[in-house]
Amino acid sequence: MPSAVRVVIADDQALVRGGFRLILESAGIDVAGEAADGKEAVAAVLEHQPDVVLMDIRMPAMDGLEATRQILGAGSGARVVMLTTFDLDQYVYKALAAGASGFLLKDVSPEHLVAAVQLVRSGDALLAPSITRRLVSRFAAPDAARDRADLSALTPRELEVLSLVGRGLSNAELASELTLSEATVKTHVARILTKLRLRDRVQAVVLAYETGLVKPGLVAEDP
Repeated sequence: MPSAVRVVIADDQALVRGGFRLILESAGIDVAGEAADGKEAVAAVLEHQPDVVLMDIRMPAMDGLEATRQILGAGSGARVVMLTTFDLDQYVYKALAAGASGFLLKDVSPEHLVAAVQLVRSGDALLAPSITRRLVSRFAAPDAARDRADLSALTPRELEVLSLVGRGLSNAELASELTLSEATVKTHVARILTKLRLRDRVQAVVLAYETGLVKPGLVAEDP
């Protein structure tokens, strides 16, 4: 039987922390710690080694972006999910580029919150492909990471898959576009993540834009 998910909640509002704790614990999720600012968040994660961190973006002492950088830079295996009141925020994009695995709006429903924590813990990225693309295409700097990744490690098919992932296609849509099974598509995506040392699908989308493999103008924004 899998072990319980361990979570750290970082938010400067005690009411938000308390509400999230109540929801998660009622679903059998272990809230290992809480933090009221970024510095406390880093300390709590290093102390408790949670599976998932719910991280508010705007906090005193140290914001969620810097806390995320420090947590992942320290080698933590925790998945960081950013909490925000805005669904298209430049700060959210920066957090994704720093290694966060997705974001949640603070008015998320209890059911969605629990499902999101479990999804991220399993290794998936918590961001709909269309939302990812809108964020990245709006805020990514095209040459920012051109030297960060060597795409020559990818096969022509993997480059094709990465390009389509960057354009926001789901695995089912990829399978249809390339006339492949979803299992084969998942294998290609997994190999891409491994070769490029990416944490999850969100990071693949970010990299596809930042390396210029996908251009923002290639896909129209959602209405």
